Amino acid sequence: MNIILLGPPGVGKGTQAKKLSARTKLPQISTGDILRDAVKEKTPLGMKAKSFMDSGKLVTDDIIIKLLEERLKKPDCAKGCILDGFPRALSQVKLLEQMLGEKKRDTTKVIFFELSDAELLKRLTGRRVCKKCGMMYHVMFNPPVNNGLCDKCGGELYQRDDDKEDVIKARMEVYKKDTEPVVHHYEKKGVLKTVSAMGAEDQIFEKLEEALK
Repeated sequence: MNIILLGPPGVGKGTQAKKLSARTKLPQISTGDILRDAVKEKTPLGMKAKSFMDSGKLVTDDIIIKLLEERLKKPDCAKGCILDGFPRALSQVKLLEQMLGEKKRDTTKVIFFELSDAELLKRLTGRRVCKKCGMMYHVMFNPPVNNGLCDKCGGELYQRDDDKEDVIKARMEVYKKDTEPVVHHYEKKGVLKTVSAMGAEDQIFEKLEEALK
């Protein structure tokens, strides 16, 4: 069984994908991970992707799909996989469906994690990172004992540039433009289930498991 997890940035797809992978024994696959691995291993596709990344350009869909195809050939994907946040655009949907169709591995489940813009902003802009050790906190969900200081090493906490409100809003606009049409595509196909991303991690996972039944 192949499972696609979709949702806006900060909704918790990666966290739920890890939990689902542990429960189902299906590998979690994210394009970010396979890109980093290919670059690290200096594969031909990895080197091609690196040239785009080094010049600040987006890696093209055909490279992403080829990397994904290579990943799906590995033995741990024999029974399926969990695609974490992919496809992100309709152009990728077509390439993915073509690839899965050729391999007779049709996507069977698509889960969309739903959360309001206000809640997403609250989650994403509340993250703080220690300048010394890199430990992560959240001003609402995981605050340090002493405001602005790391519990582990006492280092100063700061907000990364990509966690600031204007940057987050820009990311959300890109998501709405490129990825929301993907959600509608799978909805029309009748394979999409929506899961509320409100609540604790375990509560969300219970809702995810129910949606997959």
